[in-house]
Amino acid sequence: MDRFKVTRRVAVLGIAANIFLLSIKLTAGFLSRSQAMIADGFNSAGDVFASVMTLVGNSIASRPEDQDHPYGHGKAEYIFSMIISLSLMVVSFTIFKSALSSIIDKTAFTTSWFLITVAIITIVVKLTLFIYTNRVGKVLDNLLVLANSEDHRNDVFVTAGTLFGILMGYFGITWVDGAIGIGISLWIFFTGIKIFISSFKVLMDTDIDPVFKENTYNLVKEIGGVDHIDSINAKPVGAGYILLIKVSVDGEMSVNESHKIASAIKAKVKGIKGVKDAVVHINPC
Repeated sequence: MDRFKVTRRVAVLGIAANIFLLSIKLTAGFLSRSQAMIADGFNSAGDVFASVMTLVGNSIASRPEDQDHPYGHGKAEYIFSMIISLSLMVVSFTIFKSALSSIIDKTAFTTSWFLITVAIITIVVKLTLFIYTNRVGKVLDNLLVLANSEDHRNDVFVTAGTLFGILMGYFGITWVDGAIGIGISLWIFFTGIKIFISSFKVLMDTDIDPVFKENTYNLVKEIGGVDHIDSINAKPVGAGYILLIKVSVDGEMSVNESHKIASAIKAKVKGIKGVKDAVVHINPC
């Protein structure tokens, strides 16, 4: 599965679907004055932006290694994921403000079959996109695609809430519409924070997951000639890592023999998914 071609397909599908949903949701929302549907529509506007950022980020990340970027341009995925997270937080604030005003001003809306139909169409489209992008994101281990996947999943719950608010409006309980608009804004903000933290960790070169480190440790200690492991650290590079490994060997060992051990360690760990390269330092025991 070509990582960059599939990611581009995910982005284009997301743009097309979200432009369609944005159009029908805002039309239905403004015609009926439903704050939940308007909030949902602005959420789709944020989704269009997120899909565009996915497309641009993927285009940059797909560029091959060059003199200035010997390990490629993979970190672009995380930079653009961070941009997506910030846009989600801005959208959430706008929705929160609008929904809160509707409750305070006791703004009523008109329940209609058009609103209900739009909500059902949105749930079906977003559920389909979630299933597809979640599968692709996990297979590719791609944060950009997984960020889009989470966004699609959130939209299923968001629009289900919108539908509930519309049905409550039918029974004259109109404040639920604004309350759901506020709930949608908080959910979007939470998603933005979650994506931001994931991107920030990679861009700030935080260390690898403890389980990943333990598995690597077990592989290295199996190499013949290694007396003990001094440290194993990692530097994120795009979608993978460079492992920085320090081991101690017999101090009387020849340079040639110690280099053979270093080469064996490097070959072993480069077989681990996500490891792009390894730097092995040999210390005398």
